[in-house]
Amino acid sequence: MNAKETIKVMIVDDHLMVRDGLKVFLSIHDDLEVIAEAEDGQQAIERCTQVQPDVILMDVVMPNVDGPTATTRIRADYPEIKVIALTTFTEKELVQRAIKAGAIGYLLKDIHPDKLATAIRDAHHGRSTIDAGAAQTLMQAAAESPPPGSDLTPREREVLALLVEGKTNKEISEELIISQATVRLHVSNILSKLGASNRTEATTLAHKHNLLDIDLGQK
Repeated sequence: MNAKETIKVMIVDDHLMVRDGLKVFLSIHDDLEVIAEAEDGQQAIERCTQVQPDVILMDVVMPNVDGPTATTRIRADYPEIKVIALTTFTEKELVQRAIKAGAIGYLLKDIHPDKLATAIRDAHHGRSTIDAGAAQTLMQAAAESPPPGSDLTPREREVLALLVEGKTNKEISEELIISQATVRLHVSNILSKLGASNRTEATTLAHKHNLLDIDLGQK
């Protein structure tokens, strides 16, 4: 970007005072131009077809169509448009939804105007800026990832228990009264969900994560 190029910005927020304040903040920067604004996600989607900004400052919680939903739709139609979530919330669900929707940044509305301007320039160049609190939320969410095997179905747990006992596919099919093809499918799913490469590794993980604590008496 040369020194004279201007970054086109759209502001999306359901509060007029917030939009007006952001316009004032950004007006002091010669390389940033607010070319459009919207009061909800639906308006933002419609305005993008008209003006196609370079960067969008997108509120997260809005009536009608919220920020993450609008971000998903805008990014699908205009992947070159960069979206910065600008909000007052750092709740895990909101942060995750915004980032998953395709937002390149997640900032709080109390950010210093100069830092916001820098974040807009960085977003335009494809660089992410995430508020420290939001980043911490994402790290905590990652640390809370469920252990291997937590997504096993009841039937898969039954098959796993018999697999751990050393039973063959034929023996498992006879005990559970299902076809061997179905047993093979369950075993494949079990290995995939546990991240195991073979039955021995699956057995080790089953013991490690206490996945055999099930009642096989009602088969």
